[in-house]
Amino acid sequence: MNNAALPKTAKPHPWPKRIAVTLAIALAAGAACFGAYASDYYRAQDTSTLLSDAKAVSVEENDESIAIAPPGSLEGESSAKAGLILYPGAKVDPHAYVPLAEKIAERGYICVIAKMPFNLAFFGIDAASGIMDNYPQTDSWWIAGHSLGGVAAAQYAAGHPDVLEGIAFLASYPVSDLSETDLHALSAYGSQDLVLNRESLAENATKLPANTKTVAIEGGNHAGFGAYGPQKGDGEAAISADEQQEAFANAFDAAAGADRQ
Repeated sequence: MNNAALPKTAKPHPWPKRIAVTLAIALAAGAACFGAYASDYYRAQDTSTLLSDAKAVSVEENDESIAIAPPGSLEGESSAKAGLILYPGAKVDPHAYVPLAEKIAERGYICVIAKMPFNLAFFGIDAASGIMDNYPQTDSWWIAGHSLGGVAAAQYAAGHPDVLEGIAFLASYPVSDLSETDLHALSAYGSQDLVLNRESLAENATKLPANTKTVAIEGGNHAGFGAYGPQKGDGEAAISADEQQEAFANAFDAAAGADRQ
């Protein structure tokens, strides 16, 4: 037999395997970097001290949310004025907003803080739908968001304007256009806030609903809406976080009350 007539067996090309190995390494490194990024977040103060008087409100917590409301309203024994769903700021422990939620509940509202995957609201934009389903005793809902949580809340509102009465921004603004909706809106920020981009705040004002009330909380800063301590790059507050949260709760009560008139 003439061996020279036999076809030569092609050697496997090394590049596909090398590319696959390189991609696997890159994905693993990316996952590790993201894990490190997500695990470095602003933690709430001791949760055992966040509620000033547990008897003054009802509290319910599960894997998806923390609900704080007037006594009996979570159990359906009494009614609340309305509900407010709060999307936390990026990389902020949802428990940090318990003091703010308590103040809102004391004014007669169910306030539900959404727990977001990796503490990033963009991974849970539709969380509000499940929360509203969990509390059917309330059929009047607002959504709110702090900082980047407000951008995510606006994106939800843009896609579900018919199930909401209004939206509140805490040191935030909408990137999604809400100007053609009938939503009521509240935009609140602290005068000492150095994290909030004021140029973006002004540029995106045209995307707010026509029924928008703006409140600048004198002496407040970016982190004062929560209870997680100082935030990098923020201004120094001239009022306490408690005072800033009281101011927002009063502004929200006024805005939601105007909505009901």
